[in-house]
Amino acid sequence: MTTPTAPTSTASRAVIPLAIAQFIMVLDSSVMSVSISQLVEEFDTTVSTIQLAITLYALVMAALMLTGGKLGDLFGRLRMFRIGLVIYGVGSLLTALAPTVGVLIVGWSFIEGAGAALVLPALAALVAGSYPGSAARARAYGIIGGVAGAGIAIGPLLGGWMTTAYSWRWVFAGEVVFVIFVLVVSGWIAEDRSTLKRFRLDVGGSLLSAAGLALVVIGVLQSGVWGWIQPRQSPITPFGFSLTPFVIAAGLLVLWGFAAWERRVARLGGTPLLDMRNLGIPALRSGLASLVAQNFVLLGLFFAIPLYLQVTQGFDAFETGLRLLPTSLAMLVAAALGARFGQPFGARAVTRAGLGTIGLACLVLITTIDPELSGVPFGIGMALLGLGTGLLASQLGNVVQSVVPPEARSEAGGLQYTAQNLGSSLGTALVGALMVGALAAGVTSLIAADPDLESSVAEQATVRVSQGIEYVPPAQAEEALLAAGIAADQVDDLIESYADAQLAGIKIGILVCAGATLLAFPATRRLPGRQSATAGRPGEDEVSARP
Repeated sequence: MTTPTAPTSTASRAVIPLAIAQFIMVLDSSVMSVSISQLVEEFDTTVSTIQLAITLYALVMAALMLTGGKLGDLFGRLRMFRIGLVIYGVGSLLTALAPTVGVLIVGWSFIEGAGAALVLPALAALVAGSYPGSAARARAYGIIGGVAGAGIAIGPLLGGWMTTAYSWRWVFAGEVVFVIFVLVVSGWIAEDRSTLKRFRLDVGGSLLSAAGLALVVIGVLQSGVWGWIQPRQSPITPFGFSLTPFVIAAGLLVLWGFAAWERRVARLGGTPLLDMRNLGIPALRSGLASLVAQNFVLLGLFFAIPLYLQVTQGFDAFETGLRLLPTSLAMLVAAALGARFGQPFGARAVTRAGLGTIGLACLVLITTIDPELSGVPFGIGMALLGLGTGLLASQLGNVVQSVVPPEARSEAGGLQYTAQNLGSSLGTALVGALMVGALAAGVTSLIAADPDLESSVAEQATVRVSQGIEYVPPAQAEEALLAAGIAADQVDDLIESYADAQLAGIKIGILVCAGATLLAFPATRRLPGRQSATAGRPGEDEVSARP
């Protein structure tokens, strides 16, 4: 079924509310990344708790995104877009007023996450529906990707300035104003309702997909506390092992059950939450895998780097935002201009160039992680990171939407943002867990190798590390050790070991991100090349080949 072309005046304006909505969805995540220290101090909590809030936000979106996309097919994409914005606005207001970290998690992680799960699949489908031509759609997705880059660009700087001069709460209050504006001008968006149909929502599939994704990410998130194999603070120890691999395995088993359930629903003539035939489209699988990798690396680095800047270097939120600005600006430019490269070079070549640039950025950044910040090399590494992620952002959304038939666009949007948020939550969780594990192992190893430490102090410190360790400024750790009655000369040795282990942990986190870019290269093999990107009607070859 061909999507009707929207009137020119409407189509030309449709991208405005859609782009602003995308901007809002990106903004608060980047604000949180530079406000970690202030949130920890204001709520008297830990880095791990804020990491939990960041991860839960991405996890809630990933778990509900497929259901949000299907609701768009059932009730109308524009209607779900508007309802999702209202829910998101309520969550933003609650977050702005949050008196405790628990209320922050409810408002931001759960309510905003649920609203975004309705907005984003609808947004992806509405872009494709408003711009039916391949060139126009590619430009529209380039604009959306560029605005996402702008959100990452403005987020750290605006959030850092607001957090330092006033409060991070004003950013979330401002989002409410943006939401109201988008709702007012949402009439500019054209919607093709001919692809809508009546069906019974696959509640079983919704529950299975949400449960499976949640278990996998929770297992990875808790690995830093529970241990991967050898139990540390695992609540139970099945067969003497940590609970982590069992929770992850349970999640994968549930996801296997979800796939079996979806095939059964389709076989019985129902409407599955996910049409498994679409996953038979090679370019779609490649696009989704690349999106997972892109967001894994970006959010993993945007967790590790701000910790280095704030905890190790002692920068405030605004100073942190300034150091992240090269990434943000480069991503904005690359995402906006990258759409021009898709047709002459093909999405596969542009995506691989982006991945290679990200890998190079990680290697440059690792060389700059020292007690003293290497300003120029660090800035170059951050700019390369933005350039690479911008190139990916300019291609992958258009690929995912172009290779499916019009009636599957909401579902494709759900898959697209599920992949992005799964990558985001796994990146934050896995990189954070490995950094905490590396910190604990490094401190323990350095304590054991330090001949100047008294045996009683070394034993006391080792026991404390085994009970859990956090990334905190060395000065704060020094105060805690002195308050615990440890002699000043012994504290100096402990703090030196702690600071060295912090740097090692951050380098390991960045190295994991570099490894993720290498692992992503094989997944790009089936992305459209130069001929595929320009031949025929968008998605014609892929859709006709769908099983």
